[in-house]
Amino acid sequence: MACLSKERCWGVSISKMLSEDDKQSFMDSTTTTTNSSSTPKRLDKVFPVYALGISKSNHSQLEQLSHLSNSPQDPIWDAIRQEAKLVAESEPILSSFLYASILSHDCLEQALGFVLANRLQNPTLLATQLMDIFYDVMTHSKTIQRSIRLDVQAFMDRDPSCLSYCSALLYLKGYHSLQVHRVAHALWSQGRKVLALALQSRISEVFGVDIHPAAMIGEGILLDHGTGVVIGETAVVGNRVSMMQAVTLGGTGKEVGDRHPKVGEGVLIGASVTILGNIKIGHGSMIAAGSLVLKDVPPHSIVAGMPAKVIGYVDEQDPCLSMKHDVTKDFI
Repeated sequence: MACLSKERCWGVSISKMLSEDDKQSFMDSTTTTTNSSSTPKRLDKVFPVYALGISKSNHSQLEQLSHLSNSPQDPIWDAIRQEAKLVAESEPILSSFLYASILSHDCLEQALGFVLANRLQNPTLLATQLMDIFYDVMTHSKTIQRSIRLDVQAFMDRDPSCLSYCSALLYLKGYHSLQVHRVAHALWSQGRKVLALALQSRISEVFGVDIHPAAMIGEGILLDHGTGVVIGETAVVGNRVSMMQAVTLGGTGKEVGDRHPKVGEGVLIGASVTILGNIKIGHGSMIAAGSLVLKDVPPHSIVAGMPAKVIGYVDEQDPCLSMKHDVTKDFI
């Protein structure tokens, strides 16, 4: 699944990666005219369009395929490339951007590393340095390789504003901040804590998301919007959790040690929810927007208020998948 070959250099320019004939084809295809009757030239000569008709991958099938770590099958990456090619045809002005960000790379790990590095770079932390870090960590972690795919599938399945896998990879800062955290967490676990904290700082500055690199976050996570999310050092977030903007998983004071919330699998956390202390949020529960949670939440319960109280129970196994936030309808 992962791209382990380093034969293709990340910093290679478009002109070096194309033959002379392809260079001309690429330049011709990206040229627009003012004639309204003209149509954009196809990019077939450079990017052969194959397997048209992209649809969302079945979630259960994706989970089965994600176990095939040594298999060349990668439906997520295939879909991203196909979408990028179609967008390059319909919006020629973006073709160079799409080539540099997606189509010039051999796998999702390379493309994601390129996108993240260019979002986070600054004058003293260069994109080439960041790309090397991201690529090295991602290609040596089967867990991260699986998670980055299940996360992008979560965005496609649960975020109605997510137009495609390609758009999630390129534009959604909730997805970006989550994947940089995965790299930072791996570095933290390796003892490279200063570098992990540097990445945390850049995530906070660029995306407005503050996740301590020691925090443990599962897979299949939707971090919708992302703005204002704060997750503390000893927090744990289970698989398939959906979390809206301005959520805080914080402590209650100056105590040290295990002091942050433990969120179970399949939980739906509404916007501007604050959860404080070393408490447990039961699996399959739902926390209404604006709630302040100070006590344990039972599994499959609905809590709301300041402080939050149990107001009902959900019938569905994972409310994180349905994304129903209105506690007045079809829940109790």
